[in-house]
Amino acid sequence: MNIGKKMSLSLLAILLLLPLLAAPGTNAVEAASASASAKNKTVIGVSVATLWKSPGIARKLDAPSLTAPADPAAWTAAMNTTEKRRWLTGKTETQALYGREVKIVQTKGSWSQVVVTDQSTFKSRYGYPGWLPTAQLKSVPATEWSRTSGKEAIVSAKTATLFKTDGKSKLLELSFGTRLPVTSENGEWVEVRTPQHGIARLSAADVKIATIGKTDTQPTGQQLVETGKMFLGLPYLWAGTSAYGFDCSGFTGAIYAYYGISLPRDASEQAVAGKAVTKADLQPGDLMFFAHNNGKGSVHHVAMYIGDGKMMHSPKAGKTVEIIPISTAGYANEFSGARRYLND
Repeated sequence: MNIGKKMSLSLLAILLLLPLLAAPGTNAVEAASASASAKNKTVIGVSVATLWKSPGIARKLDAPSLTAPADPAAWTAAMNTTEKRRWLTGKTETQALYGREVKIVQTKGSWSQVVVTDQSTFKSRYGYPGWLPTAQLKSVPATEWSRTSGKEAIVSAKTATLFKTDGKSKLLELSFGTRLPVTSENGEWVEVRTPQHGIARLSAADVKIATIGKTDTQPTGQQLVETGKMFLGLPYLWAGTSAYGFDCSGFTGAIYAYYGISLPRDASEQAVAGKAVTKADLQPGDLMFFAHNNGKGSVHHVAMYIGDGKMMHSPKAGKTVEIIPISTAGYANEFSGARRYLND
């Protein structure tokens, strides 16, 4: 084979590969993973990472969400008007909590496009895609970050302080639902492995311990409801999945995930998971869905039924997690169905 033919075939190979690098739903993730060391995993290295639709679109007030460490409390506090929060609509994609595994699709300058592997979506079979500052990622040895055996600590408080092993020096404030591998349990403390701080401590009062790979005892619907009530009054945050702010499906997904039940990330996809139930058969913990065109169009919202003709949800920018009657105008006419994810 002559050199000219070799060059032509090489160019053809590059041209065929380019579409894969642009679309996280294709083999781009596999290609990127193959070039990385199989000995390492990439995980979130900040308390809460916000994924954006594209790099460089954030405002000055979004700076606390882009740093390493990030400061989600300062960021959400800076968005002190409905307009500032509403601006995020369509610009942020989702969030990922400390220690969650991601796969890098591509990098552009100081940003990386990743997929969050534990957030299922029709957008990509590898996980939910979005962009974040590369500085918010950490590489960890796969053997230390295996989620196939051992125990993990799951933050059960709204937020929990991660301490150095002296139990006094603060490292990070972690969100509800954060999961970290347990290295030891010692009375009032649980020692955990972290992406960049080695072994650290969490108060045993702020976490529950679960065996990795073993399904939790199924919660009751009432347990789901009581867990959700922890966040009443929390301001809505587009793309939010943490105790610093939820969107509608981020709220329902986080509550179920705490009990080891994985739901699709978006409301439109949660609406086709589980099994359908009628409005007359609603039980606490069931999810209710709402759609445009008086319930006949595309699903745009999800809420949790809590019993007694009421639902709990994170409605929209300018509102907070609340409980309202299911007969509330604007919702009753848009009801499009309900789903159950617990076994009867």
